[in-house]
Amino acid sequence: MPILYIFLALILIAVIILIANARIVPQAYVFVVERMGVYSTTWTAGFHFKVPFIDRIAKKVSLKEQVVDFKPQPVITRDNVTMQIDTVVFFQITDAKLFTYGVERPLSAIENLTATTLRNIIGEMELDHTLTSRDVINTKITSILDEATDKWGIKVNRVEVKNIIPPAEIQDAMEKQMKAERQRRESILRAEGEKRSAILVAEGEKESAILRADAVREQRIREAQGEAQAILEVQKALADSIRLLNEADPSQKVLTLKSLEALQKVADGKATKLIIPSELQNLAGLLASAKEIVSSDAAAK
Repeated sequence: MPILYIFLALILIAVIILIANARIVPQAYVFVVERMGVYSTTWTAGFHFKVPFIDRIAKKVSLKEQVVDFKPQPVITRDNVTMQIDTVVFFQITDAKLFTYGVERPLSAIENLTATTLRNIIGEMELDHTLTSRDVINTKITSILDEATDKWGIKVNRVEVKNIIPPAEIQDAMEKQMKAERQRRESILRAEGEKRSAILVAEGEKESAILRADAVREQRIREAQGEAQAILEVQKALADSIRLLNEADPSQKVLTLKSLEALQKVADGKATKLIIPSELQNLAGLLASAKEIVSSDAAAK
């Protein structure tokens, strides 16, 4: 019986040791394994088993792209202006062995390298160029960091300058300049609006004057047409009356009466003087002569 217990105990210990040394590496991770303190292998995703008491997992490394936001670094421009610049670094581990054994505290090394590179780049640029050349700074620092970190098993995908903070007095000057620029643009927009409004008013007045002139011209044309029509109607009525008078062959008494009516209309006019020919004493003879003249004119027409 004691032997059986010992055997069962040994089996239980072996199972515990096997379970304790079994490892599952998740996706996007690798494990760096050492054997007797020396690099042995790199486990990729899947099930693995290490030799008890001999193998050791030295480092678990993520292969995902990582983002590190470094605190602002003081830099000096070419024209001796000190400013604060903070950066964001996007990197990915491509070689777990180099990452594990290539450099002590890789993130701290990347941060220091970033600060040094940034100072070198900004030191060759003036303030105005620095504020307007973020893309140039990002490209240069990415290229330099990627080349420098390659021996650490790290690939720098890109570096972004997050903030550029100039000194307080320069910020105040920039704010004043921006305010002046906004006011200038507002003045330009206001002037353009007033100009456009004046143009629209002038065009409206012009169109209104044209319409008024057209209305006056149309009114005068209509009045002239009306007067012409009235004259034609009067002339027609007069001609008709003379024709009817001729056709009626009026007597001497009728002609005398018509002459008196004509004289009455002449006397009712606005003229202050009235000249009556001496022949008017013989009204019948005058009207008879007028009848013959009118008849002759009508025959001639």
